[in-house]
Amino acid sequence: MVLLAVWFGAALFFSVVAAPAAFGVLRSHGLPNASELAGGIVTRSLSVVNFAGFVIALLLLVTLFVRRGSVGRISFIAEGVCLVLIALATGVGHWIIAARMRALRVAMVLPIDQIAADDSRRIAFNSLHGYSVNALGLAMIAALVALVLMARSVRR
Repeated sequence: MVLLAVWFGAALFFSVVAAPAAFGVLRSHGLPNASELAGGIVTRSLSVVNFAGFVIALLLLVTLFVRRGSVGRISFIAEGVCLVLIALATGVGHWIIAARMRALRVAMVLPIDQIAADDSRRIAFNSLHGYSVNALGLAMIAALVALVLMARSVRR
């Protein structure tokens, strides 16, 4: 439960503070490649958040089966679904969405700030960014539900 709570806190901090701060600070200096630099910081940070979420979800799935007798059937299923959702969302976010975003950045050659907004590569990148945000959001909601379920089972 502590591992999941720490991951949830890290994901929340990343989403609400770290990513917006990186873009805000670098753009405030008027750098021509501010978004490219901030994107590099955010990409590295997000990879840690996603990978950690994936590993923690898998670890907690194993421990869920170990403590199966101590939780009710519905709680067991709901917690398992939440943990699978976390693993899927963070895994897809890390190994599929982020990988495609990196490939698009490489294909753009120029920093993303210098690519026209109507360029198909930039449109695809922005679309993938939306999927990335949604995947992390889904994982965070699933983590919150799993935390509530875990706390209920501990209280009993």
